[in-house]
Amino acid sequence: MSQPQPVFDHPPRPMAQRVGAILWPSFFAAGVATMVFFAYVDPLVLRDMTFPQLEITRELGYTVGFFTFWLATSASSLFTWVLLRPASRFNQPLPHEK
Repeated sequence: MSQPQPVFDHPPRPMAQRVGAILWPSFFAAGVATMVFFAYVDPLVLRDMTFPQLEITRELGYTVGFFTFWLATSASSLFTWVLLRPASRFNQPLPHEK
């Protein structure tokens, strides 16, 4: 006996749309966070305080900072996406409860 296909409250989104919904807003948030952070913190002073033995240029400091902020904001967006998934897709009765 075949199981009927579950009816979702809305169809699943394409993978590109899901990834874009996570990465695109986090890109903008990382840009704003980078501008605000580096308006007050010089990457060379930060390097001297943390890793003085490394030869990090100011541009590399900005780049590493941006990608660090992007990673943090995309992780936040991903966690929000996981929490907001519709429960109807995941709260199905167990096979022996039907």
